Amino acid sequence: MSTFKIEGGYPLKGDLEPQGAKNEALQVICAALLTDQDVFIENIPEIRDVLKLIEILGGLGVVTERLEKGRYRFNASKVNIDFLKSPEYTRQAIGLRGSIMIIGPLLARFGQGFIPQPGGDKIGRRRVDTHFIGLQKLGAEFTFDKDNQWYLVSADKLKGSYMLLDEASVTGTANIAMAAVLAEGTTTIYNAACEPYLQQLCKMLVSMGAKINGIGSNLLTIEGVASLNGCQHRILPDMIEVGSFIGLAAMTASEIRIKNVGIEHLGIIPESFRRLGINVAQAGDDLLIKDTGHYEIESYIDGSIMTIADAPWPGLTPDLLSVFLVVATQAKGSVLIHQKMFESRLFFVDKLIDMGAQIILCDPHRATVIGLDRKHSLRATKMVSPDIRAGIALLIAAMSAKGTSTIDNIEQIDRGYENIDGRLNALGAKITRI
Repeated sequence: MSTFKIEGGYPLKGDLEPQGAKNEALQVICAALLTDQDVFIENIPEIRDVLKLIEILGGLGVVTERLEKGRYRFNASKVNIDFLKSPEYTRQAIGLRGSIMIIGPLLARFGQGFIPQPGGDKIGRRRVDTHFIGLQKLGAEFTFDKDNQWYLVSADKLKGSYMLLDEASVTGTANIAMAAVLAEGTTTIYNAACEPYLQQLCKMLVSMGAKINGIGSNLLTIEGVASLNGCQHRILPDMIEVGSFIGLAAMTASEIRIKNVGIEHLGIIPESFRRLGINVAQAGDDLLIKDTGHYEIESYIDGSIMTIADAPWPGLTPDLLSVFLVVATQAKGSVLIHQKMFESRLFFVDKLIDMGAQIILCDPHRATVIGLDRKHSLRATKMVSPDIRAGIALLIAAMSAKGTSTIDNIEQIDRGYENIDGRLNALGAKITRI
């Protein structure tokens, strides 16, 4: 287990460019299984989770060629389904929740798929019902082996169907859409997720020959085709990393330019940070974060405390609430952070309280933050990263604190952020990887 040693209190200055979007990468790489032709994908973030998925595809017999940094060729003309029953596959897939998205493509093209109980971040219950109910609507049969914690999905021929999803699951919608593009007839998915990642996946599938209407809305209509072609696809900048960098600049009173952010795909993220009083200016496709020595949280028109809450797109992504919470600790004013989707994601706040932050954990979903207005710096301490997003929030807190902090289990951070220590050190941070 590796550790970050962080000397806090150093403002940063310079340019940062976000990596490719992790969540999109996991989807579009799985989509390469839908064709026997070459698929070229650019701007792939070479982070732990994505590389693990590429390794899984390699075990399945998919040719995975790294043409240059971030650019890969995939060819799934010779897929070995039997690999899914091997101990090696179980070991690889059990720690990567995104691996569940190979089920839809394999089911559509080969009529079956296996996957162990998905793992991933320990951030509360994360149901997979949406995936399997949707696939069942297409005609698949689903079996769960309780003894071995295995899911088996099989179908002789998928057939299009109407379905109303009980939750707008991003990965669930992706899995169903990838299966439906090769199903017989028309599939209608209502209450579909419409996040930019899902929009990108659908656009990629269309470039491969799929017929999809309603991209960007919560009503997708997919007319099945007999086969798909290869394609070239470029992944969007990672909106979560963009938001993390905005929060980092604010907490460390830094001046940072975040380059090539894909403004039109950020939704309400920049405006939500502005509600905390942070100066987020736009210059073309760049964001400028400066004058962050003091920032004041807005209140509602009637003077009541503002709430920042997550919601399905185009609402605020839950992956950034931990960053908003940390940033609020040094603001002037108070805010209620409401994490609606995962009941364990706020449990890292005890570490921030140990550092001197004024936070009331109301329940597993809500925390009230009383900003210190920089009158008191956070104190350095020893921490452990519980998951990707809490990990980056703790790193941001440590960089703003006085003294030297340590964060153990930084492999969690590496799952979502590529070379984060090297990139921040280039701007003046003092982070040592041990």
